[in-house]
Amino acid sequence: MLRQMLSGKIHRVTVTEACIDYEGSVTIDSSLLKGAGILPYEKVLIANLNNGSRIESYAIPAPERSGVICLNGGAAKHGKAGDTLIIMTFGVYSPEEIQKHKPKVVYVDAKNRIVKKK
Repeated sequence: MLRQMLSGKIHRVTVTEACIDYEGSVTIDSSLLKGAGILPYEKVLIANLNNGSRIESYAIPAPERSGVICLNGGAAKHGKAGDTLIIMTFGVYSPEEIQKHKPKVVYVDAKNRIVKKK
């Protein structure tokens, strides 16, 4: 049996802006994407710790070390600047792969700079 497991997580980032007039997605600092192993345009699950919403979207890269976390399009209805998010991706793994699997987790400071990687 294959199982879906956490593959990458950006823990407790702060939303820097919300832009309703956009096609959709979430713009994320490229250094955070790389640290968590998230690819540009990969599907992400966004959990907003301020309002409890959980939405699916896709990641768009922002300039490296910019600190940008922007909710775009419909996602902008689920959060605002200052909100705290957890951004996650998942992969499908075989039992053999699960034995060796460890998700990539990035922890950030108040300015969305990486302070720790797991």
